[in-house]
Amino acid sequence: MWILATLPPKDEFIRTMWYLVDTYATFFIRGVLITLLLSVVGTVGGFILSLFLTVLRTQEIDQRRDGFGTRVLKRFGRGFSLVYITVFRGTPMIVQAMIFYYGISPLRLSWWTPLMAGLTVVTLNTTAYIAEVIRSGINGIDKGQMEAARSLGFSRREAMFLIIFPQAIKHSLPSIANEFIVNLKDTAVLSVIGVFDLFRATSSATSSNFRIVEGFFIAAIIYLILTYITGKVVQKLDVFMESKEVKANA
Repeated sequence: MWILATLPPKDEFIRTMWYLVDTYATFFIRGVLITLLLSVVGTVGGFILSLFLTVLRTQEIDQRRDGFGTRVLKRFGRGFSLVYITVFRGTPMIVQAMIFYYGISPLRLSWWTPLMAGLTVVTLNTTAYIAEVIRSGINGIDKGQMEAARSLGFSRREAMFLIIFPQAIKHSLPSIANEFIVNLKDTAVLSVIGVFDLFRATSSATSSNFRIVEGFFIAAIIYLILTYITGKVVQKLDVFMESKEVKANA
């Protein structure tokens, strides 16, 4: 259809957008793929790590049954999880990215690339948020379920992983999915350390022609499409989980 060989005048907004899409399609596609990679790996990795962090955060100290060493370890675990969550939720991801990437770069590790640093930062950041989501899900479960499990001979750890965690995760799935949407947008800050995400790809596509508004208008549309599709999936997931719960209670 519209294939433009030369850059249109500045007053032709739509034609300029088409020119940028046609000329820098590989930039935008690569940027979208890396943005999705960061979001998927960060959310899945954060979910897995958050389970361990939640275990540390929700430990209960039994003054009668726990020995001195066990009590110390439990207090350390609870303190570590609290500090971890406070730090990663209380500082911007862009600051974390700068500290991690430039702090480890002097070690000259061949595998420590901007992308690897970005994946690490998104995963660690997401861990803190999902841990709080799952902890809220655990707090919403009747405490009598833990007492019933213990009375049936389950250890606290078995009761947590076999009874409490599955229910908490089930109730938290929509919030976890929303965290994926947040990651889709927030990973744009990783361009400051050289990650070639959608934001960085757009900057590269507009650096030589100075059509900043048109380029980032394209990026905004792409971000909007990605978040809209994910949002619809989250809504369907929420409806599905509610229907399953209604059937289970029927």
